[in-house]
Amino acid sequence: METQTLTLSFRYSEHDYVQAMRAHYASRLRLRLDAALVIGLTAFGIFELQAGSKVLGAGAVVVAALFAVMLLAAFTVIPFYSFRSQPKFRNDYSLVFSPEGIHFRTADIDSNLQWGLYDRALIDANSFILYYGNRQFTVIPKRVFESAEQLQTFEGMLRQHVPKVVARG
Repeated sequence: METQTLTLSFRYSEHDYVQAMRAHYASRLRLRLDAALVIGLTAFGIFELQAGSKVLGAGAVVVAALFAVMLLAAFTVIPFYSFRSQPKFRNDYSLVFSPEGIHFRTADIDSNLQWGLYDRALIDANSFILYYGNRQFTVIPKRVFESAEQLQTFEGMLRQHVPKVVARG
């Protein structure tokens, strides 16, 4: 029986969390389709404005602009705001991963979690994003691993215990 454990101690940096949020949004949104939609609506709006349909044309341009602002905010403003508005990200984290589960400890939390809490994970160039629920996740920055072996051990545990693991980047 595997008895290997892995202990990680860290404090999130704003950079860690912002990059993870961007990876999350990039995995959930269809950026090419969204960009094509913005361009198409803008072109349609301009065409309608030139054709004399001011209400339809202006409406299409306004909708395209709003959609573009929402996309831009998802990758720029929202990640920074999310990090800065949560005092929990300024705490020290100590996580002990084992085949039996995860011991999660901060200044406010001391809890043993089962791997089953996480139903999927995203691995990107900078972090592991472990999802529980629809839009909730735990970020494990890759920079907190002391060695490539530790990183491989964690990824192996993740793939063994989390049903859906997707690697990007």
